[in-house]
Amino acid sequence: MSRSTKKGPFVHPSLMKKVTAMNQQKEKKVIKTWSRDSSVFPEMVGHTLAIHDGKKHVPIFITENM
Repeated sequence: MSRSTKKGPFVHPSLMKKVTAMNQQKEKKVIKTWSRDSSVFPEMVGHTLAIHDGKKHVPIFITENM
């Protein structure tokens, strides 16, 4: 189920910190995360997130269409 529109989008602070640090350094590494409830933001485009599905980390490449 999606998040309520009146609450606004959510991104885990540590995930956003990792993405912004990689953008400043112009790096493109896989970022492991357990935060499945985080939304995709424009700063994440071009990065690969390894999202934990309960058993293993599944790599997801973030595109502009997401």
